[in-house]
Amino acid sequence: MIKKLLFYLLLLFIPLYVDAHEFNPAHLVVKEIKNNSYEVEWMYPVKNIGARGEVLFPNSCKRETKQIEQKGKYLVESIELICDSTLKGKSVQVANLSVLTDALITFVELDGTTFEGIMNAKSPAIEIPLEKQIYPTAYFNLGIDHLLEGKDHILFIFGLLFLVSNLITAVKTITAFTAAHSITLGLSVFSIVSIPQATVEALIALTIVYLAYEVGEKKKYINTPWLIAFGFGLLHGLGFANVLTGIGIANDQLVMSLLFFNIGIEAGQLLLIPVFSLLIWAAYKTKQNLRFATASSYVLGGIGFYWFIERMVGIIY
Repeated sequence: MIKKLLFYLLLLFIPLYVDAHEFNPAHLVVKEIKNNSYEVEWMYPVKNIGARGEVLFPNSCKRETKQIEQKGKYLVESIELICDSTLKGKSVQVANLSVLTDALITFVELDGTTFEGIMNAKSPAIEIPLEKQIYPTAYFNLGIDHLLEGKDHILFIFGLLFLVSNLITAVKTITAFTAAHSITLGLSVFSIVSIPQATVEALIALTIVYLAYEVGEKKKYINTPWLIAFGFGLLHGLGFANVLTGIGIANDQLVMSLLFFNIGIEAGQLLLIPVFSLLIWAAYKTKQNLRFATASSYVLGGIGFYWFIERMVGIIY
């Protein structure tokens, strides 16, 4: 009895050490206004670990900062850049990138041709290619990173798998979640639906609390878990969309960028599902499934409720 009490007390303290870091990628927009002259906008998230990232251009370029101002979640630096020759074939680097902050670069030539790529702490430099980019693959990487770094989305997928009774139901459930967040992701990016990000994040936390209740009840759904997945997936889609609407999609391939971002999210899900399924299967094989479900319910509920309170406080104050 004492061991159980200590165990549950430990679970209650878990949220105090969980930080649901908001995934806000940086965005560097370089737009050519005349031969070898560029207007640059460097958007870096205000909530960031460590120093603000600094853009480093080739030595053949002269830069002048025109303005630095805060716009929403970002500190935006406007730069005038004049180079001796084109930036194509040259490298651009960002120093001091946080391990939790990716940087999307958008390079727009005079004729409107666009190149986009991703930089991060491991690969802080990128070469602007001489050839035209056909597909905006940077958004695929952005989608994977957003899913894997979004702790609330990860916990939701984990909790959802407890409600699945068989493989067919699992396929239906994941498909429903995918369809739902694809719908609201598209509606939000095209500005058809708009809900404040803080409100969306608070509601997403509540979806985790509800899943914790269902897991704690140890329910298995033969036909209906896809309804839960679809309904809550609509909310999670709005959360995914906030990444794109926050930094803006500055290219002429909006639909393709959205498609690649969504595929990246799906790839991230497919990486997680086998891991979580293996854990649940191992619990059943060792006859610890009831204890594992109970423990998982407390963890999901505690963390979800903590995030909900934290995000509601952020809305109010």
